[in-house]
Amino acid sequence: MTEDNTPAPEKKPRLKRHFFLRIDSWLDSTLWNAGYDLVEIWEEITIFFRRFRVRGLKKLGFEIAGEAMTLGTAGMVVLLTLAQPALEETKKDWRNHDNFAVTFLDRYGNTIGHRGIIHENLVPIDDLPDHLIKAVLATEDRRFFEHFGIDFLGLARAMTENAKAGTVVQGGSTLTQQLAKNLFLTNERSIERKIKEAFLAVWLEANLSKKEILSLYLDRAYMGGGTFGAAAASQFYFGKSITEVTLAEAAMLAGLFKAPAKYAPHVNLPAARARANDVLTNMVQGGLMSEGQVVSARRNPATVVDRNEAEAPDYFLDWAFDEVQRIAARFKDHTLVVRTTIDTGLQQAADEAVASSLREYGESYNVRQGALVMLESGGAVRAMVGGRDYGESQFNRATRALRQPGSSFKIYTYALAMENGYTPSTMVTDGPISWGNWSPHNYGNSYAGRITIETALAKSINTIPVRLAKEKLGIDAIMQTAKAMGVETPLRKDVTIPLGTTEVTVMDQATAYAVLPAGGYQSRRHGIAQIMNYQGDVLYDFDRDEKPADRILTAQAAAYMNQMMTKIPYIGTARRAALDHGIVTAGKTGTTQAYRDAWFVGYTGNYTGAVWFGNDDYTSTNNMTGGSLPAMTFKKLMDYAHQGIDLKPIPGIENPLPGPDAAKAVADAKPADDPAALPPMVRPRSLSSQSTRLIRDIAAKLRLAAPLGPSANALRGSVDPQQTATAGATTN
Repeated sequence: MTEDNTPAPEKKPRLKRHFFLRIDSWLDSTLWNAGYDLVEIWEEITIFFRRFRVRGLKKLGFEIAGEAMTLGTAGMVVLLTLAQPALEETKKDWRNHDNFAVTFLDRYGNTIGHRGIIHENLVPIDDLPDHLIKAVLATEDRRFFEHFGIDFLGLARAMTENAKAGTVVQGGSTLTQQLAKNLFLTNERSIERKIKEAFLAVWLEANLSKKEILSLYLDRAYMGGGTFGAAAASQFYFGKSITEVTLAEAAMLAGLFKAPAKYAPHVNLPAARARANDVLTNMVQGGLMSEGQVVSARRNPATVVDRNEAEAPDYFLDWAFDEVQRIAARFKDHTLVVRTTIDTGLQQAADEAVASSLREYGESYNVRQGALVMLESGGAVRAMVGGRDYGESQFNRATRALRQPGSSFKIYTYALAMENGYTPSTMVTDGPISWGNWSPHNYGNSYAGRITIETALAKSINTIPVRLAKEKLGIDAIMQTAKAMGVETPLRKDVTIPLGTTEVTVMDQATAYAVLPAGGYQSRRHGIAQIMNYQGDVLYDFDRDEKPADRILTAQAAAYMNQMMTKIPYIGTARRAALDHGIVTAGKTGTTQAYRDAWFVGYTGNYTGAVWFGNDDYTSTNNMTGGSLPAMTFKKLMDYAHQGIDLKPIPGIENPLPGPDAAKAVADAKPADDPAALPPMVRPRSLSSQSTRLIRDIAAKLRLAAPLGPSANALRGSVDPQQTATAGATTN
């Protein structure tokens, strides 16, 4: 109270401080109690888990198990990441991928093979002979019904046997893994492919029954002789239905899955019978049959139908089948007859050229694979070699293998330069150059100073195309030129692209180079001439349905390129490619880093050819360059192809056709006693070039002639029979 007895005012700030102190006290006590409770709980948990604490060797085991779980979890994350590309393959309509049944003809109308599912040959798995199923399982996958797509026990056993033998004597792939490869993948040997194969095998096991997997395997596997599936192989080798094969025949069929080219009975019957005997032994060892049950098959091995026909161009047929599916997807009828552009004579010569090169020089050069594509003027594919042996590997290295082209890629830079005002005589500087952190060097680390573009291309100098790309042309323009000329593979943008570091296919190179002998026009590469149904209706005709060739390079630029390219086989890096008898040859070599890939791509007025040699595992060759084995193989094939035909000129060069002294000039351009020269092949002739030209002229006139109308038929009917007889007698 104050002196005048009035009440004193309340001290509100003191009350507020008291309120905040209470809140602070409550927070302190609550947090302390919560922390104390957590400590108590953690102590109880620790005491509980002490009951499971182990010591000594048990502790070591638990530590290892814990680390394994950690690494396993990380591994599963990595594997799931790797599985994504594999599972992308399953999104395609893989069941109906082969719903086409196609009979292929060569350019002359002769049957050369079949592709797709021939539906009348499909036999339900339950109708197949029991001894055929046992023979396949005993040889390919004895634990087929026990594993989930990957057989770790079988893999361990195979690794053990291979380690003992010091080489690969057993495979660890299951039947499901082999089916995954046949359905979705290629035969390319790589870790990426094996990872995809494993994931796809597990996916197949999860989505299909064992019976469905076995049925698909028997229907889709390559069996040699151009046949796919056990049913087609039975008809081809034995001339009978698959349901009628004997035990000896079933053993021979089962033996084909491992190496169809090696054990194909129409090629090597003794080897096929020896392999069939191994299959019978596998059946006994696997407990599927007794020795008494197979003894008759051992004593009476299978015999096959005699087939003296030439080998089918299987690599070409695989590519042509893909082309047919692309073109004919819009057609209602998928049972088709297709006339292709393949020339079986040139195909056999191409096969022999690649095979003989590998046979004679493969070991010395440490090279195991080769590929080749040959186009005729106008773009028709006349020959294709996708590898040394289709039976061993169906992977088509001509159309699917992506390899660095090396210096053979330089023509796109030079073609662009010709389009931008340069000429073969333009002077350029060969000297050190850097582009960012990259400094390219010439072969031998030497520089020539001021030289012409023609010399730079002929000598395959590296600094010049890089200088042109950096200072004048640009990487984007070079890539666009390559695509316009025919390179379909997506190109990787990089400053090193002028020297051929981006990957392309052999087909890409052949297609693009063919623009030059066409005078700068699009080459219009194609392998399908006509598609017909079985009623004879022409559903597709290349000449009728495809648009005319577009101009890619100006006539002047193409002429300049031809003038430079025709110097390379005579004064440049490709002297072993120059054809005999003065036939003007053009082309470019290519050799990649560490000698992994060697190329020669060349042309005449008649044909363009791209040749590649290398190894599937990207190992280095023994210093093989594009001017060695590839150039020699090109020459061997082209010398054969140009025998007895009308030569066409290469546009834009002087004296494009051989003169009287041209053969001597070619002989002087290369050593006469070249020890690496391949023996020439002789092309058989059934008609002279004059007769062939006459027949073609008549055929062209008949195509252009107007059909006979009603008036012509009436006139023909009004002719006096006596006059006709007299005229006939006079003619005779």
